[in-house]
Amino acid sequence: MNITKFSLMLVITLDIMGRGLIIPVLTTLLMEQDSGFLKPSTSVAHRQFYYGVAMGLFFLSWFLGASYISKLSDFIGRKQGLLICLGGGLMAYLLTIISFYLHSLALLLLARIITGFTSGNQPIAIAALMDMGTDDKAKAKAKAQNMGLVMVGTSLGLMLGPMLGGVLSDKAIIGTIASLELPFYVACVLIIFNFLLILFTFTNVNFKRRPVTIGVTDVFINLWAIRKHPAVIKLSLVFFFSQITFNSFYIFADSYLFSRFKFDTMQNSIILILSGAAMALTGAFLVSPLLTRFKSKTVVLTTLLIMLSGVVVFMLNPIPVLSYVLLIPIVVAFAVNYPQMITLFSLSVDNSQQGWVMGISVAIFTLGAAIISFVEGQLMAVDINMPFIVAIGAGITAIILVVFLWRGKAME
Repeated sequence: MNITKFSLMLVITLDIMGRGLIIPVLTTLLMEQDSGFLKPSTSVAHRQFYYGVAMGLFFLSWFLGASYISKLSDFIGRKQGLLICLGGGLMAYLLTIISFYLHSLALLLLARIITGFTSGNQPIAIAALMDMGTDDKAKAKAKAQNMGLVMVGTSLGLMLGPMLGGVLSDKAIIGTIASLELPFYVACVLIIFNFLLILFTFTNVNFKRRPVTIGVTDVFINLWAIRKHPAVIKLSLVFFFSQITFNSFYIFADSYLFSRFKFDTMQNSIILILSGAAMALTGAFLVSPLLTRFKSKTVVLTTLLIMLSGVVVFMLNPIPVLSYVLLIPIVVAFAVNYPQMITLFSLSVDNSQQGWVMGISVAIFTLGAAIISFVEGQLMAVDINMPFIVAIGAGITAIILVVFLWRGKAME
């Protein structure tokens, strides 16, 4: 692997890492009364609300960033797009650190907005990897190899984020140097290193700069175009509720485990590390055999049933340590369901519309995650089980939609 490909793989790793890094730290920061960030008198209801807002702003900004920054790179170049995103990511981490010292919720929320908006660097890095290759034959082989690098980068990011967040903030592991800020200092160093690698080793391939013609309403126009594609509408409905099923569980699992079992930052980080490892192993060993052996409809229904039943068991579980085991089938099912749905999206349109339909899938994922983050942060103040109850309802809805809407050979 040459240095250019490594730098692009690192972009993907750091982007995924950022999501796993913040969740356990954010839970500790906002939920613990003695964290010093919020006043000790702040009610649990308000703490849950702030947690939901912080997560919701991230996903809402990701929705916009993925739509605009990724498209911007088509006009100004992959390199320039990556540098903008890495620079924005560095700014976001620095603002996060400053917010810790100043105990400023406003700065923390601003950092989450910038982090979400600059998450557009992952599709740019993937697009840059896909650009590589000299002729058609070499390009086809390079794409297959480079998709392997995407999986490696994603897997590393899934595990590296919670590992940094948990270990570097735990005084029992690394001593007095540990703090909630330390993981973000390390993240800043990694981003600066990645920025320099892209700056000095990456060159745009077959690129000719064009005038920027991106409109503010482009993202909504792209979504509105779905009305002309009945198959995409059916897929989108199921995809939306299947993502709600998983994200209602995943986004609020840390907050739930803190509230119910008093899990600390390290314990919640282990939850995310196990999730990342399960997703990585599933992607490496299970996805391809399952998707090629079984019909699409069978895969989607089976994984939805596993996620649905898994959430029920997780919610009813009275033993804290058992939570580490019970999350695995939920994560594995999602790691199979997601690529199957993405594959169906891709097959639902011709080659000229692949970019559009992938944009639709990202929009559905991020908008759904934003909605549940804003809403369920308040619902948890009423009952900590509410995210899981919503997940169960969404899972049942998705199954009903598959059974009654998915007809014909194309949906099998």
